[in-house]
Amino acid sequence: MSDRSTHEQDADMTGTSAAATPVDAPTEVSAAPVGLSAIVKAYDVRGTAGEQLTAPVARALGAAFADLLDGAGMIVAHDMRVSSPELSAAFVDGAVRRGSRVLVAGLSSTDQLYCASGLHDLAGAMFTASHNPAPDNGIKLCRPGARPISRDTGLAQIRERAETYLAAGEIPEREGGARESVETLDDYVAMMLRLVPVPDCRPLRVVVDAANAMAGHTMPAVAQHLDAVTVVPLNFRLDGTFPSHEANPLDTSTLRELQDAVRRERADLGLAFDGDADRCVVVDETGTPVPPSAITALIAVREIARARAAGEDEPVVVANLVSSRHVGEAIAGAGGRRVRSQVGHSLIKALMAREDAVFGGEHSAHYYFRDFFFADSGMLAALHVLAALQETEGPLSALVAEHDPYVASGEINSRIADAAAARERVRAVMAPRPGTVIDDLDGMTVEHWAPDAAAADPAGTDASAAGLAPASPERWWFSLRSSNTEPLLRLNVEAEDAATMERVRDEVLDIIPQEATMPDASAPDAAAAESTAAGSASAGSAARGTEAPGTAAPSASDGVGPSTGGAHPGASRADVPSWVRSRLRCPVCRGELVDGTGTLECEACPRTYAVEGGIPVLIADRGEAAQD
Repeated sequence: MSDRSTHEQDADMTGTSAAATPVDAPTEVSAAPVGLSAIVKAYDVRGTAGEQLTAPVARALGAAFADLLDGAGMIVAHDMRVSSPELSAAFVDGAVRRGSRVLVAGLSSTDQLYCASGLHDLAGAMFTASHNPAPDNGIKLCRPGARPISRDTGLAQIRERAETYLAAGEIPEREGGARESVETLDDYVAMMLRLVPVPDCRPLRVVVDAANAMAGHTMPAVAQHLDAVTVVPLNFRLDGTFPSHEANPLDTSTLRELQDAVRRERADLGLAFDGDADRCVVVDETGTPVPPSAITALIAVREIARARAAGEDEPVVVANLVSSRHVGEAIAGAGGRRVRSQVGHSLIKALMAREDAVFGGEHSAHYYFRDFFFADSGMLAALHVLAALQETEGPLSALVAEHDPYVASGEINSRIADAAAARERVRAVMAPRPGTVIDDLDGMTVEHWAPDAAAADPAGTDASAAGLAPASPERWWFSLRSSNTEPLLRLNVEAEDAATMERVRDEVLDIIPQEATMPDASAPDAAAAESTAAGSASAGSAARGTEAPGTAAPSASDGVGPSTGGAHPGASRADVPSWVRSRLRCPVCRGELVDGTGTLECEACPRTYAVEGGIPVLIADRGEAAQD
């Protein structure tokens, strides 16, 4: 491995240190608020550090987690955020006070913590807010063996117990508690390389953007063992203030530096990791983002082949229902069986364990592996892509083209008071149509994709007899599901061609009355934010040059947007489709945006937002900066 500047990784970290041995702390917890419902989410804990998630709150949560485990041992680790050392030390203090033996792992990626949990067969707590902005922090919890904990399987009990400690103002001491430091990186590296060996068939050049986050800690340790891979590091210096950009690779604006570097360095591919490095987004040699569904299909085929070679007849792969239709086709073609799941990492992990699935993928770029304790790992996904590219002579764009045949809308969010009623209005319109199939797993999925929609009744005789129109030969499907945390209805559409996708998308949006529909860049919690930037968006192989995760696919006709409805750039030169333009809102106050000269201006507050290349840049701090 070429190591041009990876040694910058641990130098000059902002607000943290490599040592993580917690100091003794007082047991008073009365400084924190009693109600924790705002930060204890469906799958994790997340809030503003120092305001919602304070040291007393972390201490109470640590004590409550120890109680849930009945004093059993745990491993605690943290990312590079400024607040992480203090919060994790307080959590350890609370757990030790309630009788737990705590192994303190210090700096870690989330998948590194999962690895330690599995190898040590201990519960785990990871302090991170993943891709959230710098002021936030959170906790991802798991049971021994990296088994997930959700609101229904323990988080609610932890919240209630922690609230009790906060209300009482103290944590009673229980015997047996202790803490000691543990090193987990070497074991993690060994497991990564054992699970996905990368052959040395040809030299590869890869640009890796760590976003000043935890991939800057793990990638150098792994990559030094990849003799044929030259890593060009971007933002490897750990810095919890995220000086380069937020660590959210599903926000396509954060990929620009990586895309430019891939082209400048003539690299074979680029990898972008999120804050805790459990997710990885891939860009090809042209800088074009590869849809996560295409990566899911690619890895699924490889894992199925490996399992079949080991004697499994029909290996199972779990993919959430928003993943591309091609994922199921690729699984079947490789001799596997797809099991559809609801959206949510705890749900997919539990389903994988029940089905003994060899692999699982989500449209949000989470990839799960049976041999990795059914846990997700951005590093394993990255190694799979490198290994697959080593095994072919062509570029990455050609390798993934076969796994990206359809056109997808990306995830479109409608803010609506009664999501169930809106779904029923859509059902009433779609259900009578010949060839349409509806199921209700995690909201509603409507499919019009028979092997040949008109073949069974080419003349439309059966439909006419029933008083219906003949079945359309079009092939499309869409998912309409509610957010668990906000009054949002999430729409994902995929079709065989761009025109059909656009028509179905616009028809469904017309049926749904809404307050606002826009990419939800400010979702407040993990489940909302990670699924909002839905990486299943794809323009298909023919139009990949302009699509990106989390964005609607461009029209094949104009490369900008849907031909139906058109784009109406005004003085702002915001060159977006009218159905998008009419629903754009200020991300700070939710006010309506009107055209300014080269900008969009909020009518409700003084903020203005830049328009770059016809694309509105709706980022709060950019808008505030524009005022100054």
